[in-house]
Amino acid sequence: MKIVQIGIGGWGKNHIRILSELKVLSAVCDINSQKGKEYAERFFVKHYESLDDLLKNEKFDGAIIATPTSTHLEIAVKLLNAKKHVFVEKPMTYKSEEGEKLIKIAEKNKVILTCGYIERFNSAVETVKKIVKEKKFGDLIMLEFHRENKMPDHIKDIGIIHDTSVHDIDTANWLFNEMPIVVFAKAGKINHEHEDFASVMLGYKKDKVAIITSNWISPKKVRTFSAVCTNATMTSDFISQKIKIVREKESEIIQIEKEPLLLEIKNFLETIENKAELLVKPQQAVNVTKIAEAALLSSQKGIPIYLDLK
Repeated sequence: MKIVQIGIGGWGKNHIRILSELKVLSAVCDINSQKGKEYAERFFVKHYESLDDLLKNEKFDGAIIATPTSTHLEIAVKLLNAKKHVFVEKPMTYKSEEGEKLIKIAEKNKVILTCGYIERFNSAVETVKKIVKEKKFGDLIMLEFHRENKMPDHIKDIGIIHDTSVHDIDTANWLFNEMPIVVFAKAGKINHEHEDFASVMLGYKKDKVAIITSNWISPKKVRTFSAVCTNATMTSDFISQKIKIVREKESEIIQIEKEPLLLEIKNFLETIENKAELLVKPQQAVNVTKIAEAALLSSQKGIPIYLDLK
């Protein structure tokens, strides 16, 4: 199998490393010729400055797109129409209707389309998901997420809801195994063209709720979540992948460390080979974008936005 990496930014570099380890990296594509040549030489593959040159001269099976969100649609359309399997880093597109367009093109050309919601592959989330599914501590009724860090220099075209909150929106949907029916949010901006802090509340059926707090203001990096069940509370750190389970009279620690990106890319490759089921379905990724859009609208209007998602 041959996979190309499109975009060699902060996250694209990580994709290149994993693809090389898995011996499937075929070429890299980036408009920055100096950076492209550097990584091409380091990993012994070809470099292309344009997608058109890549499609014309390189034979490959699939591509990973890790470019600015505003470019995702144009790049993905060309690849899907060339009958290439496509993995797009989150969010899939800036507008949900663009994501719907990609789904139709992928279905027409009978190729795989997925999106990089990496926390589904985090062992902490995976473990909590298993516990919730087994109802080991009763029903999951509430989720709370905190994602804080100083403002990243490379994020220019979107705000924190589309860039950061979407991780936890997807994780909440994944753990509850359903889509929210209402969104209420408040966001603002201090140092960024778009919003750089936000609180998003998602309401699900039977009064279940997820509260997502994100900001690009705090100097310390925070990546935590808690899951409240009827008989226990599970708190975890996405980075350490450690889970603390607290019950009325006892507590325990669970820790299983794995590299989420490796598992995520493996799922993409194994799905291409018909060896696995795609974990992040494209419609799920589009739904996350719809929820992000609703959160921004809610913040602007100061009202809850009701949803009807597939």
